[in-house]
Amino acid sequence: MIKKRYVLNFPPESGDKPLSYHLVRDYDIRINILKAEVYPGKRGSLLLELQGKKENIEKGVQYLTDHQVICEPLDKRLHFQEEKCIDCGNCTAVCFAGALTMNRDSWKLQFDKNKCVVCELCIPACPLHLFEIDFR
Repeated sequence: MIKKRYVLNFPPESGDKPLSYHLVRDYDIRINILKAEVYPGKRGSLLLELQGKKENIEKGVQYLTDHQVICEPLDKRLHFQEEKCIDCGNCTAVCFAGALTMNRDSWKLQFDKNKCVVCELCIPACPLHLFEIDFR
């Protein structure tokens, strides 16, 4: 079993289809919705954590793509300019998910993309504006 996080962008015509139901039933994928922006009749975006067998997740993502849903791994949507970071730790104070932590030995900032839930609290917390998140 693996876990992968994806940003899904739904076109207006996909809003009435039971896509998540099929992921669970047909592909044996567990779904955890981490963030959702839904605009009825317009578009929608979801941050999903999918858990299952690798081949099932691949088939499930293909199923979504076949239904005009744009699926992109979360790590392609997160941008952190680590080389410019001064390791002040401001972002760690607001990161409730534990994706941003300070290494207690080196006092360097550590960013674990796998824990990020795209809450976007790090964006205003960083005095150098080193975080960018493209959820749409």
